[in-house]
Amino acid sequence: MIKLQQLSKHYGNIVAVAGLNLHIKRGEIFGLLGPNGAGKTTTIRMLTMLTWPTDGKALINGYDVTRDLNKVKQEIGVVPQQMNLDQELTARENLELHGRLYKQPTAERQKRIEELLDYVELQERADDLVSKFSGGMKRRLMIARALMHNPKVLFLDEPTVGLDPHTRRKIWDLIRRMNNEGMTVLLTTHYIEEAEILCHRVGIMDRGQLIALDTPEKLKRKVGEVAVESFEDTETGYKLFSSREKALDYAGQVKSNVLIRDTNLEDVFIELTGRKVGD
Repeated sequence: MIKLQQLSKHYGNIVAVAGLNLHIKRGEIFGLLGPNGAGKTTTIRMLTMLTWPTDGKALINGYDVTRDLNKVKQEIGVVPQQMNLDQELTARENLELHGRLYKQPTAERQKRIEELLDYVELQERADDLVSKFSGGMKRRLMIARALMHNPKVLFLDEPTVGLDPHTRRKIWDLIRRMNNEGMTVLLTTHYIEEAEILCHRVGIMDRGQLIALDTPEKLKRKVGEVAVESFEDTETGYKLFSSREKALDYAGQVKSNVLIRDTNLEDVFIELTGRKVGD
């Protein structure tokens, strides 16, 4: 569904994305992880035609993002990190505007608006101004807007940033539902548990390069399934082990307080790069 071949983006002497090769399968939820400045958002911007690649190729359902612009636009829906709804319009009017931009026939557009308002559970607030909406409601409306033209691929850039845990989980449910109905999803996130819970596969980026690619479980097994945290002075030390027995043996030799837990994707990232995801 999405194929990247040596995709690169340079800003002068700064390399934002360096020769990215990646194949995201149809019907997959794929997550891009990495610290700020790793190249995640730049990759999304190239795939959604908001910035031009310096080199390489990107195909979405066989269409080239630098040549088949109109066809690519029909294939993709985009939910950016920044809230960009028209707050002086109602929810219904925001969807109406988007449908008109895609030149949807009136009857089809009206039918789709009602379907999506129900889909994201905003039917009762359809005629309220967006300025009166909570953060979670705005995010759900942005997803509905991205789905107006029935895209096959949905790009979500930090879809739950700034949302409370309850609202975040409602967005997760919505993402799962879309995927169960056949949608291919590419998301970027700083929330480790979000990637572990939602994604079939995860790519970890650092300094513009893809440094790891696999399922969350396989990535964790590669670095060790059990983590031991030890607290000394002002710093926390981390060591990863392939089994709980080995972790217990090590913990028994540590004089300071320790915590033994299962590894997560942040452990994988720190092990590979020495940096935290949010850095």
